[in-house]
Amino acid sequence: MSQSKDPTSGAKKLLKIYNTLGREKQVFETLEPGKVKMYCCGPTVYDFLHVGNFRGAVFYNFLRHWLEKLGYEVNFVYNFTDVDDKILKRASDEGVAPNEISEKYIEEFKKDFAALKLTPHTHNPRVTHHMEAIIEVVKTLIDEGKAYEVNGEVLYAVKSFDEYGKLSGRNTDELLSGARVEVDEKKKDPLDFALWKPAKKGEQGWDSPWGPGRPGWHIECSAMTKAVLGDQIDIHGGGMDLIFPHHENEIAQSEGASGKSYAKYWVHNNMFTFSGQKMSKSLGNIRTMRSFLEQYNAEIFKYMVLSVHYRSLADFSDASIERAISGLARVYSSLALADTYLSEGGEAQEDKEWQKVLDQAHSEIEGFTNDDFNTPRVFAQVFEVVRAFNGMVKRGQKAKPIIVGRCRAFVDFIKTYSKMMSLFDEPASDFLRTLDDMLLAQKEIRREDVDQLVVDRKTARDEKNWARSDEIRDKLVEMGISLQDTPQGTYWEVEK
Repeated sequence: MSQSKDPTSGAKKLLKIYNTLGREKQVFETLEPGKVKMYCCGPTVYDFLHVGNFRGAVFYNFLRHWLEKLGYEVNFVYNFTDVDDKILKRASDEGVAPNEISEKYIEEFKKDFAALKLTPHTHNPRVTHHMEAIIEVVKTLIDEGKAYEVNGEVLYAVKSFDEYGKLSGRNTDELLSGARVEVDEKKKDPLDFALWKPAKKGEQGWDSPWGPGRPGWHIECSAMTKAVLGDQIDIHGGGMDLIFPHHENEIAQSEGASGKSYAKYWVHNNMFTFSGQKMSKSLGNIRTMRSFLEQYNAEIFKYMVLSVHYRSLADFSDASIERAISGLARVYSSLALADTYLSEGGEAQEDKEWQKVLDQAHSEIEGFTNDDFNTPRVFAQVFEVVRAFNGMVKRGQKAKPIIVGRCRAFVDFIKTYSKMMSLFDEPASDFLRTLDDMLLAQKEIRREDVDQLVVDRKTARDEKNWARSDEIRDKLVEMGISLQDTPQGTYWEVEK
């Protein structure tokens, strides 16, 4: 990256975030100047994670980087739920200990996360490492009159928390009248939920004042947040599907125990749909991240996520994959072109008019990002810069200082945002070749066959056999191959 002044550095800008709690965009102000405490709900680790799990991972990675770009120190906590009925069932089915299942799939998650080249979180707490903290919060809730114990089970008394429903907009009367609530004689109220569950015979459990058992799902996040970040945090993130009941219950637990406001900003990302349908195991349209990466590429997935606003539904389909490939190819083709001139090591002369275009683009991108992380508008601005660059710099031109200078400024512009997005940071020519090889494999075309046709066409042109040259060109076009003739030779790529 260039050592020139960072165009987005300096005083913190007026960042606005849509806060689910207030149902509006709000100016971002931290609890402690210059520092952000951020918690996002991580996965339950009993299987390979699907692409939907990683939409949030990619987006919150970007959010975290933008906050850092604005000068904040971000303490980012992302947990692993390694105690769950699904883990127990899989362990039983496979005849292994539950921790073997959770350890295996934590490692598999880390492999996918690393393949996406996302920045590691500050902390990855696990439920099994925080049993004492969980038990302490449950004890506090009982002491505060917010929870009660019945036959080894501890339940949260929803009616004891007057603000229950403030995140989701639901109230307790509507919840009772609008849905079937399972009758449970242990509960004082049908809406009460489990904080601690007694272990069944032969089931995994931990000692507690109420007997051997394990925590309910919701209390785990409250306790881990408190243990790592304290009673109050700046940002709590997660998927929209977690707003109710998980996050609603987190608020009731955390605020019921501490008497303090829990999270200042609640940020929720939307879901993937699969050709218009919600992804679900019952529909059989779940795609694991691992299988996607084996067939495609991490850059394609990250582009698919960030090209759609995080609060909008994103369609996971062949069409969206093709759009991602096309968009990536546009940016990387321009980066590869710039690299060809920069690799010659010639003198670079600043083009002040071009720099004005880039400075304006930086300003626009800053505004779009500060407006609730509007990444689609950021992408549109990037493509405006790509279009302008392609209008000024062509393959085969003489490497004059002004051309080299334009290339240097363009690469610096893209690199400014590549770290924040964890995108557009691959070696350009290598990545384009990867895309081409992937598309050639889908078309069942061998690279060497394309290379031979290009050589044959050159031979025909050298012999002024224009009919043969045109015939080969038509064949390549029919194969989906785009050609560009320059004084240095013919360049080809798969149409995208």
